Parts: sequence; C-alpha cells; structure tokens
Amino acid sequence: MNRKGLKVFRRLAFLIAFPAMAGCQPTSSQQQLQAFANLQDVAEDPDATCYGVCGEGTSSQMLELINTDGDTVYYKINTDGEEVVRGGLMAGDRIAVVGNTDDYGEQQASVVLNLTSLLGRWTSIDKDFEIQEGGVVVSHVPAESKPWHSWKVLNGKLLMDSDTFAIAELGADSLCLENSAGIFAYERMEQTQQ
Repeated sequence: MNRKGLKVFRRLAFLIAFPAMAGCQPTSSQQQLQAFANLQDVAEDPDATCYGVCGEGTSSQMLELINTDGDTVYYKINTDGEEVVRGGLMAGDRIAVVGNTDDYGEQQASVVLNLTSLLGRWTSIDKDFEIQEGGVVVSHVPAESKPWHSWKVLNGKLLMDSDTFAIAELGADSLCLENSAGIFAYERMEQTQQ
C-alpha cells in the first residue's frame, strides 16, 4: 500500500473507530471532534517520522529499527554531546525516529522518541493526565479548564489537541515538554494494582 493509500486507510479506520471511542470517554462528543479536527489541521504537514520497534541490535551509537513495513533500518545516534534519544532504547519498545542522510549516505537520527516510555499517567501542580494507546489522552482533573483529549507524534514533536511540544526530556519518572509558552515538567504517577 502506498503512502497516500495508507493515509486514507488510517483516516477511514479512525472514522469507523471514533464512535466507539467517543462512547468510552468522559468528555463530550463536541470536545472530541474539536480535538480530532485540531490534530487533522496540523497533520496536513507531511510526517517525516519513521515508526517501528526497537531491535535487539541497538546500542548506544546505533539504533536498529524494525519499521512498520517489517524492514530493518539502522540509524547512527549522534554522540557529539547532543542528546537525541528521549525515553531510552529498550528492545521491543515502540519508537519514533526523525532522521536524515549524512555525508556518507548513512541514516543519522536527529530525534528518537520512545513511545512506550511516553505512555502512562503524568502529573504536575495543575495537570494530571494519562497518555494512552491509540492516541487518547485522559484528564484526571475533573474541573480542568483545557484538558487534552488526543495525542500523536508529528515530525518529532508531540501534539496534544492543538498544542505542539518538543519533548525536552523523557525519563522513567519525568517528562519535560517545551513550546513557545515555556517548559512544563511532569512526573510519572505509578499505577496502583487493583
């Protein structure tokens, strides 16, 4: 399936799944439709991100990515002091990579996001939200004035509804998001067993 066909397929799959998702969320349909519309507006930019799973051949200097087509792609990881990996590299984790081709014709990673590490519940003084599979964000603050409802990665940035963030830091228990309004720090809230 070509890139255009895949894009149409994803949109159709979302439109089919959206009514079921809307019934499960604690937000109004109007809010969800607006969140989806906001993501669609931004998503018109072509996404240069490569998605896949971190392979067992990954090291501190080389990322082995098994992409969504099942092909293995290798990315050199910059070791010139600039940290490009956010969330670590664990074999089997879902990864998003933005890269380019260096002077020697090899793939060089400029942004590596561990999507598996990104999932979970994050808190700060005024926010308490959970990033879930399938592009869903759930707010755990009942009276929050502007809760997020959806998320995706586009060109190495995190989009949550109409807000776009660079992920400045992603660790086991910390997340720092940055945009023109500033840097926002969150800590991971551990899920309790029921």
